[in-house]
Amino acid sequence: MGMGNSMPIFYYSTVMKTRFLSFMLLLCLLAPVKSQTYQPTAENLKARQEFRDNKFGIFLHWGLYCMLATGEWTMTNNNLNYKEYAKLSGGFYPAKFDAAKWVSAIKASGAKYICFTTRHHEGFSMFHTRYSDYNIVDATPFKRDIVKELADECHKQGIRIHFYYSHIDWFREDAPWGRTGRGTGRPNPKGDWGSYYKFMNNQLTELLTNYGEIGAIWFDGWWDQDQNPGFDWQLPEQYALIHRLQPACLVGNNHHQVPFEGEDIQIFERDLPGENRAGLSGQDISSLPLETCETMNGMWGYKITDQNYKSTKTLIHYLVKAAGKDANLLMNIGPQPDGELPAVAVERLAEVGKWMQTYGETIYGTRGGCVAPHPWGVTTQKGNKLYVHILDLQDKVLFLPLEGKQVKQAVRFADKTPVKFQKCQGGITLSLGKVPADMDEVIELELKD
Repeated sequence: MGMGNSMPIFYYSTVMKTRFLSFMLLLCLLAPVKSQTYQPTAENLKARQEFRDNKFGIFLHWGLYCMLATGEWTMTNNNLNYKEYAKLSGGFYPAKFDAAKWVSAIKASGAKYICFTTRHHEGFSMFHTRYSDYNIVDATPFKRDIVKELADECHKQGIRIHFYYSHIDWFREDAPWGRTGRGTGRPNPKGDWGSYYKFMNNQLTELLTNYGEIGAIWFDGWWDQDQNPGFDWQLPEQYALIHRLQPACLVGNNHHQVPFEGEDIQIFERDLPGENRAGLSGQDISSLPLETCETMNGMWGYKITDQNYKSTKTLIHYLVKAAGKDANLLMNIGPQPDGELPAVAVERLAEVGKWMQTYGETIYGTRGGCVAPHPWGVTTQKGNKLYVHILDLQDKVLFLPLEGKQVKQAVRFADKTPVKFQKCQGGITLSLGKVPADMDEVIELELKD
C-alpha cells in the first residue's frame, strides 16, 4: 500500500513539471513573435528620404474603364456583369500610346515619379501576367505590355516608377465580396481568400521581378471590408514579400488609417495632411514620409464629360501647400482610350513645369518650414534657407512668427532683390512694397545658424 500512496505524488509532480516545461516552451515560441517589428533596411530608409525630396509625382489611372469614359468605378456603380464587362478587352487598342511621349511630358512638369495603375478594382491587369489571361497582352488585340514599356521609359529618362495595386477585384470569382462590386454577377460572395491572396502575391512577385527597380507599391481597397472588421487582409506577410524582393521599395496603403506595421509612407486622399475636407483623411499624421493624391479634374479615370480641370494656379498652390505641410503631391491624370494623355492635362503639365523651372529649388529637397501654414501661405525650408510662399495676402506687410530665430537677409527668390524686414516682438515683419500679385510670391530668408 505504501507504493500506492507514493504514485499520485510522483504522477502529480511529473505532470506539473511537464506542464511547466510546455508553458516555458510556449513562451519561448511566442516571445520572438511579439518582439518582431518591421525594421526597414538602410536602402529603404535612403529611399524614404529620396521620396520626401522628390515632392511631386503624377498618378495615372488607366484600365478598361477608359473605354466607357465614365470613370474607374463605372463597373460597380452601374452593376455591370463581370463577363460582359470583360468583353471590353477584345476592343481595347490604344493605338496612340507612346511611353516616351508620356514620360517626357510628365518629366517636363517637374514631377520626379509616376504611379501607374497595374490592376484597378475592375480586375484587369495592365501588364503581362502568368496568373490570369485577363491582361493587356493575352486579352486584347493590342498585345503589348503597357507596364513594361512605361517602366522601361521611366528608367531610361530617370523618373521613378511606382505601381498602384488594388486589393479588391470586381471580376475574379475567388475575390471575397466587400461593400463594392456586389452587383457584377459573380456567383460566390465568400470567394476563396486563400486562392485570391496567392494570386495577388504571385502578381506582386512578377511586378517586383520583371520590371526593374520599383519605387513603391501603392495599395488601395482595404476600406472595402470596413463593415467586416474581423476580415484579415494578411498584410504583414504581403509587405514582407515586397521588402524581401526589393528592400528599397516603399509600401503605402490608401486605407485612410494611421499607418500599419510594415508601411513606409503615409497616404492622404484628396486632402492635405491635417485637413479632412473630402472626408477621407481624418487620421493622425505619422512621422513617415507623407503623400497626398488629388485629381487634375474631377475624376481619377477618364471621363468624357469631365472637363473641370483645375487651373494652373490651383495646381501650383496645392503643390506648394503640400510641401509646406512636408508632404508630396501625387497629381492624377486619366489617359484616354486611344492611349494619349488629354490635351488639357498636357498643357497643365507644361505650365506647372515652367513654374518649377524657376521655383523648384524652393520645393525639391525641402521640409515643412519653421513657420506653420497660415491663410496667407506656407513656408518650406532647406538648411538655413527659409522659403516664404505668399499665396494670398491683401497687404504690403507680412508678420512672420520667428521667435528665437535671427534673420541674416531677405530677398525675393526670383530676382534676389532685397526685401526690407524689421525685428519685432515674436518675430519679424517683411515690408513687401506692394500687395503680392504673383500666384506665389516667394521670399527667401537666410537664417543665422
